[in-house]
Amino acid sequence: MPDARLRRAVHFVPGGNERMLTKSLTTEADSLVLDLEDAVTVDRKDEARGLVAGWLRDVDFGRQERVVRVNALDTPWWLEDLRATMEFPPDAYMLPKINSRQDVQAFASEVMQLEEYYGHPLDSVKFIVLGTETPRSVLQLDELPRASRVSALTWGAEDLSSAIGASRNRDEAGALLDVFRYCRVQTLLCAVAANVQPLDTVYVDFRNTEGFRRDCQEAVWMGFTGRLTIHPDQIPVVNELFTPSSDDIAAAHELIEAVEAGRAEGRGAITLRGQMVDAAHIGRAETVLARARQAGLL
Repeated sequence: MPDARLRRAVHFVPGGNERMLTKSLTTEADSLVLDLEDAVTVDRKDEARGLVAGWLRDVDFGRQERVVRVNALDTPWWLEDLRATMEFPPDAYMLPKINSRQDVQAFASEVMQLEEYYGHPLDSVKFIVLGTETPRSVLQLDELPRASRVSALTWGAEDLSSAIGASRNRDEAGALLDVFRYCRVQTLLCAVAANVQPLDTVYVDFRNTEGFRRDCQEAVWMGFTGRLTIHPDQIPVVNELFTPSSDDIAAAHELIEAVEAGRAEGRGAITLRGQMVDAAHIGRAETVLARARQAGLL
């Protein structure tokens, strides 16, 4: 089964920025990503690492998941990121610029040693893998969520744009260009095939509320269970759209009850509101109810 943790809005907080952390703790984000990578300049890596370690030790995050985005494996900082933050460990690490399953296993090996060193339960820290940030990772995306500790797979367009020489990743109307839409679709399929949570990527034009809402709705229709956010104003939109509505829940209950009644009468096939109900409809209804339970609505 996929990780039962609720991850709708997975919100980035720049490492070492006390003001933004304080603000993020008052939001309804399900997960806070304490970012030691892109949000921290080279000259502040050591300082930010120490501050984030202090947050993990001292700050009450309440119900919010504590995620640390470490630096990439090809940098001199990632191992120190792990060593500094594992004494009081996060719930999960976000792994950027992953190229292969072997990269994930390299992180996992170091985390396991630190769990043993500090006496933490083994396999207690999970991974959210950022796939598609390099061309190689796109070609091996199916393997990434199958590595140990991975509980969610997401994707990135900005770093991939730079890596392949793309001048943009969306067209004038805001629609993803083909190569990036391919990455989005493959992330969803590879995550579901590996039984981990599929999370949609950031929407960088955070002032375009209409475009963001439309993009989130499309992600929900496709099957994503949450997405990354970079501005607090995006969080309510994500939580609204990635949470089943009361109408969705009522319709799912109605369908399941109709199926159960039909089976009790010995009918293998039923119709509801003029439509034939098959296994796919039942599966969608069960998914809606499972997400409603996860969000505390049932």
